[in-house]
Amino acid sequence: MKRRDFITLLGGAAVWPLPARAEQSAIPIVGFLSTNQSAAVPQFTAAFREGLAEAGFIDGKNVAIEFRFAEQRLERVPALAMDLVRRQVAVIFTAGGDVPAMVAKGATSTIPIVFVTGFDPVKTGLVASLNRPSGNVTGATVIASQLDAKRLELIRELAPRARVIAMMANPSNPNAEPDFAEARLAARAWTGNPHVVGRNGAGG
Repeated sequence: MKRRDFITLLGGAAVWPLPARAEQSAIPIVGFLSTNQSAAVPQFTAAFREGLAEAGFIDGKNVAIEFRFAEQRLERVPALAMDLVRRQVAVIFTAGGDVPAMVAKGATSTIPIVFVTGFDPVKTGLVASLNRPSGNVTGATVIASQLDAKRLELIRELAPRARVIAMMANPSNPNAEPDFAEARLAARAWTGNPHVVGRNGAGG
């Protein structure tokens, strides 16, 4: 899916019609929205259930978890997010990058959204600031893009004569180009004129 197509889907998610009265659940529903493949993350979903249980929320007892996986197809995320909104879930947890959180934010301004990401949520527009996220969105980030310099430093130690470095990323991910930019800056800091080539052939 092209980036412009994804942006169109993202914008449209906020205006998709909702039924006047969604079905109410007897117990609170926790929505789990991810871009990943369902079969690839059983240990993650198990840890998610365990974490809720430690906080006193037992799946199937006093809370229900609704899992939605896009199976690595970003174009499916808006429909999955709106399905959770229609279910009137109590909270939406997102994983698998910023895309699920961004789409969920566009789909609802009232349901709390908790994300986990490796990018800067302020730069991507998920939250207003790290200290005061505001709105209905909050979460945790490791800001992994800041590790690009360290990764390149390790590559330099392993292959000191390398002049061309390839970096692979999903071009449909809105964080791909900022991540490329961080990598290029880090590369230029330790060699005269390196060339970082993206998966789609874009370099700098």
